[in-house]
Amino acid sequence: MSRTTDLDTIAKPAAPAAHVTQATAVEQARAVAEVQAAVTVAQAMPRDIARAVAEMRDSCGRTAVAARAFYSVPNRGNGPTVHLARELARIWGNIDYSVRELRRDDEAGVSEVLATAWDQQTNVRSSRSFQAPHAKMARGQRQALVDLDDIYRNNQNVGAKAVRECIMSVLPRWFTEEAQDLCRKTLDQGEGVPLADRVTAMVKAFAGLGIDVPRLEAKTGKRRGQWDAGDVAQLGIDYTSITRDGIDRDALFPARPVTADELGGVSS
Repeated sequence: MSRTTDLDTIAKPAAPAAHVTQATAVEQARAVAEVQAAVTVAQAMPRDIARAVAEMRDSCGRTAVAARAFYSVPNRGNGPTVHLARELARIWGNIDYSVRELRRDDEAGVSEVLATAWDQQTNVRSSRSFQAPHAKMARGQRQALVDLDDIYRNNQNVGAKAVRECIMSVLPRWFTEEAQDLCRKTLDQGEGVPLADRVTAMVKAFAGLGIDVPRLEAKTGKRRGQWDAGDVAQLGIDYTSITRDGIDRDALFPARPVTADELGGVSS
């Protein structure tokens, strides 16, 4: 009869880790070296705050930047866009940001997305990890997305919103608030273009979207001749939300009901 030895009672060692290929090891080492180099460079070449402020003021004073600085979405409010956030991150400097799709489950119809922003100089980091359903809302109804391009654009869209919040959270509040104030001022003043000309251009632009003056007047609550610079600026934000952000035009500008007088009236 055999006797059990002490060696028989010792637990077996854990299974070895999965084999790491040479290419994977090289990529991991490269990523680590890249992060270390970014931090080293950021600390060796700190941002010039005075230069950043001057560049921000110049950039936000331009219509091309101000026109894409804000969004407007029915029932969801309005605020600074990811375009403005990226521009401010570029100007502020030493900031890295990204949106990554970590996992996609086509059967469940959902993707896991990670958005991050990292101030490499101060080592301040902000991240958002969330589930992005492969679906969209259209006229109050949820519609599943099956086309690969539609899913990609949907993930990029929700990721852009998340990275915007990340960037804004690592940038100084005074810096972002001044930038928004300057963009609004630029929209109001129109870089010196007369108000009447801006109104005409705005009406023409919306006509190309199939939105007539009565619908614009219903949105502003004023007749065309009473529009001021602020009204034109807000219409410009709405136009950008439709043409570049994909917001439903009928949600922003509901069709105006036709009155009985316009139909010629119906006698009782």
